[in-house]
Amino acid sequence: MSSLLGNRSSKTFKPKKNIPEGSHQYELLKHAEATLGSGNLRMAVMLPDGEDLNEWVAVNTVDFFNQINMLYGTITDFCTEESCPVMSAGPKYEYHWADGTNIKKPIKCSAPKYIDYLMTWVQDQLDDETLFPSKIGVPFKRNFMSVAKTILKRLFRVYAHIYHQHFDSVMQLQEEAHLNTSFKHFIFFVQEFNLIERKELVPLQDLIEKLTTKDR
Repeated sequence: MSSLLGNRSSKTFKPKKNIPEGSHQYELLKHAEATLGSGNLRMAVMLPDGEDLNEWVAVNTVDFFNQINMLYGTITDFCTEESCPVMSAGPKYEYHWADGTNIKKPIKCSAPKYIDYLMTWVQDQLDDETLFPSKIGVPFKRNFMSVAKTILKRLFRVYAHIYHQHFDSVMQLQEEAHLNTSFKHFIFFVQEFNLIERKELVPLQDLIEKLTTKDR
């Protein structure tokens, strides 16, 4: 049984996606971390002078994937087939999975299954050198921004599920400050570049208003 559990946790908990040291994207990531350290999240998400928007979005998307992956990894023991038979964000919002290639028609599945599909799908996009080029000078595809928007829209759903269904567990683990900071950074970023439609953010609208009004 423990090996099954071990498998499940490690399956959902994806390996960290590393940005190669010495690359321009690594420098951008360091820049993002340094500005984050100043505590001003609105400033931290802005496009640095002279930088390419696609590259900035790419670096931050990888970073958010790693953050959400780690945050979800801390609560996998509480997010099970039994506790979360559907992928939801409160009673009004339920998500069904489709990736457009392997699963074309949206399927209803448990939250851990959905999040496993989602994180595996995101990882596949991030590992695709034609979509997320790691080498300097390799141009981004024309559809890059629409792919990035889909990734961020789906990553938002993991935050929404954690907040609605597992916030008690997050508090027990004393992770709420970390979760709030990560989510606030994510929201400021997607708002800065209009990367997620407002209707998609509705499940956490009250929280978004609470977290963002302090920084206006």
